[in-house]
Amino acid sequence: MENTKDLTEHSSRSERKRRDSFGMFDGYDSCSEDTSSSSSSDESEEEVAPLPSSLPIIKNNGQVYTYPDGKSGMATCEMCGMVGVRDAFYSKTKRFCSVSCSRSYSSNSKKASILARLQVTGKPPTKKAKVLQKQPLVAKLAAYAQYQATLQNQAKTKTAVPVEGFSWGNYINSNSFTAAPVTCFKHAPMGTCWGDISEGVRVEVPNTDCSLPTKVFWIAGIVKLAGYNALLRYEGFENDSSLDFWCNVCGSDIHPVGWCAASGKPLVPPRTIQHKYTNWKAFLVKRLTGAKTLPPDFSQKVSESMQYPFKPSMRVEVVDKTHLCRTRVAIVDSVIGGRLRLVYEESEDKTDDFWCHMYSPLIHHIGWSRSIGHRFKRSDITKKQDGHFDAPPHLFAKVKEVDTSGEWFKEGMKLEAIDPLNLSAICVATIRKVLADGYLMIGIDGSEAADGSDWFCYHATSPSIFPVGFCEINMIELTPPRGYAKLPFKWFDYLREMDSIAAPVKLFNKEVPNHGFHVGMKLEAVDLMEPRLVCVATVTRIIHRLLRIHFDGWEDEYDQWVDCESPDLYPVGWCQLTGYQLQPPAPQTSRDSQSSSSKQKKKAKSQQYKGHKKMTSLQLKEELLDGEEYSFLQGASDQESNGSASYYIKQEP
Repeated sequence: MENTKDLTEHSSRSERKRRDSFGMFDGYDSCSEDTSSSSSSDESEEEVAPLPSSLPIIKNNGQVYTYPDGKSGMATCEMCGMVGVRDAFYSKTKRFCSVSCSRSYSSNSKKASILARLQVTGKPPTKKAKVLQKQPLVAKLAAYAQYQATLQNQAKTKTAVPVEGFSWGNYINSNSFTAAPVTCFKHAPMGTCWGDISEGVRVEVPNTDCSLPTKVFWIAGIVKLAGYNALLRYEGFENDSSLDFWCNVCGSDIHPVGWCAASGKPLVPPRTIQHKYTNWKAFLVKRLTGAKTLPPDFSQKVSESMQYPFKPSMRVEVVDKTHLCRTRVAIVDSVIGGRLRLVYEESEDKTDDFWCHMYSPLIHHIGWSRSIGHRFKRSDITKKQDGHFDAPPHLFAKVKEVDTSGEWFKEGMKLEAIDPLNLSAICVATIRKVLADGYLMIGIDGSEAADGSDWFCYHATSPSIFPVGFCEINMIELTPPRGYAKLPFKWFDYLREMDSIAAPVKLFNKEVPNHGFHVGMKLEAVDLMEPRLVCVATVTRIIHRLLRIHFDGWEDEYDQWVDCESPDLYPVGWCQLTGYQLQPPAPQTSRDSQSSSSKQKKKAKSQQYKGHKKMTSLQLKEELLDGEEYSFLQGASDQESNGSASYYIKQEP
């Protein structure tokens, strides 16, 4: 495979040639007599113990090399909980973000510190709590930018105290969960070039089972993959899992076999197994012959895949979160992992913002609204502010071209659509306006505002709109119009009562990619009702290309229907890689209180549907819908719906 490095021995003429072919043993020597090396100036302030003379160290050119230990990365203020670059923190110990926090900590006898508040009050974190994960060095600047971008939001919403400590590795291990593979997320870093990284691949990683004053490395093999995260086991431990550990494959501390030799870093066997072999070089040669490792340019590919074309100060058109029927101009404030924090142009204090991915269908180039006839709120700002510039049109996600010259959608046609204000529901809907280039304005029957301010723009190829009958044949509960009394809801009766017709089935997008998702897979997903939050989530249903996303620890009413190619879904470990904050599962104490507080947390739109009875399976008389006959295929099961398929087949006369 092009994404792996084949370590198979091509020549056995001499042991020397075999070692050279690995690129990691040439010049190395397993010895114990040289203990003269010292740590670099970047090492910790702690007193460093001398190298033990009995420890076998694999050296290069007779030297033991040092390496930064990573302690200069991120730090968390013990007073206020701020996460930032450690070097920018106050005091020699780097415990506080400012002089104010340091003095407050001392004067309050630690009672007001973030750690004390968590320990004393015992209040469970809420879904809005910010999780300040420890970040890899490659993401420290991104994490700091994220903090700056969300600081005002935290002050505005008065969210709960940030909580630290969630571990994907522990969560997966303790529950035997499976994570969606990186290849399911084409928009995510390495999503299109992950290759055949799998169990058994060998890498070079820091050796934490060592008391040396310098940073040393050892070979480890991937035992289990969970998104970007890999459960690793040091070579030589065989079936012993006592020192297994999780590591982000795209992190800065994981390297292909041969990197130490090329970089002059020492390979040192873990202290626990030093006694097992006397000739570690021979052991490694035997173990690695025929094995695979990361491609030599893996870190370069990671870096390239994390370069984003959108830059701060770019101007875009984005949906107006207060009036979904129109767009407004917004300015890119920050970019984290491809996610954009957009500040509406008229927001003087920069607190009126909106989060979305750069490939989101909610953002467009300047002039898009006028070109298709979409409503647009003109800004009171008559000219661009200094430094602001329009984002080039080619940066935005492209929609599939459609032919509108023949039979096409018409105003008044009925369909089923995901409610943008209640993403857990698929509702009875109506086409309210046909725009240019295949765009449609959709209204949810029974709950539309008189001025149409809650109409929503979907493209004709959108995976969020469906033909009449989609929910029935796929055993999904269809939300009827608010106030509709004739239950159970039946499309045939409703169309006759409304003197309307169903949108032709053939006009809908029926392509189903081979997405790779399965029920039960874990991932990180945006809560689209609060799009600044990325949460621990699970795929609970799969209907062709439609995924039901459940936020772990929260009630099913918060579930959301999302397309399999949505840019708001990410692999496990994405937040850690990019420096974004991950929202952990709700703790048990929080779950117990959900039922009493759910009315306050639910969006106003979802309140409108409260009180409706469960819908029973409707009997649809297809032959009377729009004068055409259709045979509806039964929806594939959750395990069988991955791959190309067709929802409906029109019967030929």
